[in-house]
Amino acid sequence: MTAAPAAQAPRPALVPPPDHTLRAVLRLVRLHAVSRRLPLAVALLAACAAGLRGALYGHWDDYGAFQLPLVFEAGCAVIIAATAAGPFGEPERATGRPLPFLRLGAAVALTALAAGLLAAAGTGLPLAGGFPDVLRNVAGLTGLGLLCAVLLGGPLAWTGPLGYLVVGAYALYTQWHPPALTTPWLWPARPPHDVGGTLCAAAVFAAGLIVFTVRGARESAGG
Repeated sequence: MTAAPAAQAPRPALVPPPDHTLRAVLRLVRLHAVSRRLPLAVALLAACAAGLRGALYGHWDDYGAFQLPLVFEAGCAVIIAATAAGPFGEPERATGRPLPFLRLGAAVALTALAAGLLAAAGTGLPLAGGFPDVLRNVAGLTGLGLLCAVLLGGPLAWTGPLGYLVVGAYALYTQWHPPALTTPWLWPARPPHDVGGTLCAAAVFAAGLIVFTVRGARESAGG
């Protein structure tokens, strides 16, 4: 008499490996871009560049010529800061590790795009400061917007760039109405290749970028 074969234990169901294909990555990027209204932001940045292009055809005195680009640079920083938070907060926090990289990539890409569009808008026209000045101002103003997004929340991220616009415009005003404000922290009033002004703007941009990448925009109590 032979013993009946022992019942075999059921095999555990195979768990499919996580999908790390290019299609999955692109889908994640697309969903993040839509949730942050990045297509609208790109369109608004292009509109700012077109507005600057049209304004540069006007006849401006020296003060107006230096002040005009700063207005559009601040506008671009406000647009970028507005993408710091989605309309429904950040429910994708539960997804874990990809979110900081998405924040970083979106902020850097929009900042570079804004600087490039504004510089291209001034091609062949008297754009004060040229590309170095545009890049410095857009980066610094965007850094302020990102810091405000982290500290005050996405809906109030615009306060940093617009507040600094007033201060920067006054600093430019003092160049023609002494005593002039020469601190590098008021970098819009510094020459385009001024090392101190560039370092201060870069420090603000780096600080905003790092804090925003790690923490994200502050969520409201009802978010």
